[in-house]
Amino acid sequence: MKILMVTPELVPLVKVGGLADVVGALSKSLSLLGHEVRIVLPKYAGLRRVEDAQPMKDPLIVHLGGHEAYARIWNCTLPDSDVVCHLLEHNQLYDSPSVYRGPSGDEADNAQRFTFLSRAAIDLCYQTEWIPDVVHCHDWPTGLVPLYLNTTEADRPMGQAASLLTLHNVQHQGWFHRNVVDYSGLPQHVFRPDGLESMGQANFLKGGIYHSTKITTVSPTYAAEIQVADGGHGLHNLLHNRSADLVGVINGVDTDEWDPARDELLPARFSADNLSGKQICKARLQEAFGLEVAPEIPLFTVVSRLVEQKGLDLLVAISDRLMSEMAIQIAVLGTGETALEEAFTALSQRHRGRFGSFIGFDNELAHLAAAGADSLLMPSRFEPCGLSQLYAMLYGAPPVVRATGGLVDTVENYSESHSTGTGFTFTDPSPEALFDTIGWACSTYYDRPGDFQQLQQNGMRKDFSWALSAGTYESIYEQAMLSRAAAFVGQKKV
Repeated sequence: MKILMVTPELVPLVKVGGLADVVGALSKSLSLLGHEVRIVLPKYAGLRRVEDAQPMKDPLIVHLGGHEAYARIWNCTLPDSDVVCHLLEHNQLYDSPSVYRGPSGDEADNAQRFTFLSRAAIDLCYQTEWIPDVVHCHDWPTGLVPLYLNTTEADRPMGQAASLLTLHNVQHQGWFHRNVVDYSGLPQHVFRPDGLESMGQANFLKGGIYHSTKITTVSPTYAAEIQVADGGHGLHNLLHNRSADLVGVINGVDTDEWDPARDELLPARFSADNLSGKQICKARLQEAFGLEVAPEIPLFTVVSRLVEQKGLDLLVAISDRLMSEMAIQIAVLGTGETALEEAFTALSQRHRGRFGSFIGFDNELAHLAAAGADSLLMPSRFEPCGLSQLYAMLYGAPPVVRATGGLVDTVENYSESHSTGTGFTFTDPSPEALFDTIGWACSTYYDRPGDFQQLQQNGMRKDFSWALSAGTYESIYEQAMLSRAAAFVGQKKV
């Protein structure tokens, strides 16, 4: 199959969250299965330098509402793959180090920035004379692509391509003034309740859900959660109505990058059969966060965006008590909401040697945090899939997670009676439940070390590679192509 990925971010070029990891790893896996995969994304000012990037000779003409715009396309390959990446250069729109804020710093710029991305992806296919079988769109920034395919492209070659929209996080939907329809060149009739319109505004994600051939989310449980009011963020009825075309597919892990037995970013490597190198990583992690180098004390880590969704305010609420009542250490790596950043910084100052924080993101430190941790803390209020818990299990750090979304789909709760499981789960999103579950993990570490090691080895022996998930996507693409073909036959009969 010819598969076009349209995305706002992509590892290793530019990353905000797990979406970037998914697009990069899935694209490589699909390429290894024999498919021809291409990726389109903006060339932001903060994009990592790409050594092999070469500009296309001719500018790309992008057909918008009432006018044509121009962009420069840079072509490169995704590292260690045959996947072609098309980088979309347009300084007025993308000359910003931020993925989701334009050069003016105004988030309203995103209406133009991501409309342009959606339209440019289609026009690029025509200019390169490469028509995909499937266009795989990722989250609200690409939500207009299915609308274009169903309207302005309906009688043209791109209109025969099936569309798949992956919902990485339904909380973020892309709300803008209705005049974006004029800018886009889409017909005015798309701005209606069974389309792009929502409470008088344009909702990119809603429009994409209505018009996509198929829809996926990043875990089966999250696919169910977003069909009810508490989890759908206003789109639950629409998602329930499209449930026949909605599939939850667990994210995988790029095992070329995340493998403790081969990870060159670690001071020592280790495996499920030989965990000795993990103690070296733990000592280095303790040093990096200014913690006492104490191999006997359990070290819990957080590697996350510091936002309310991740439930980290629950950890802030109990951290002083944890420090006074339990012999543990905590290391926090992440950046996000100012209040959480300041709270973790203050905890580091109050509990020097036992609580450490690094406000920011560092890839090498993230690998060390997985390798050196005894356990990962991930008390999310909701979690579409999550990758940190997968990395933690592969690196022998049984996670403490709330039983929601992809966390409950991937972390098997510890059974004391059977010595089974890969981590520790709790249900109630409260400080008390998190405190008790951390205590449970601590008591297992101290009182049942054999069980704790079994949990480590259980997680490390799990197959979280993209092989299975990529095969599932193959099947979904095939179904989408059949649905699209049937729709065209029906149109011709009419």
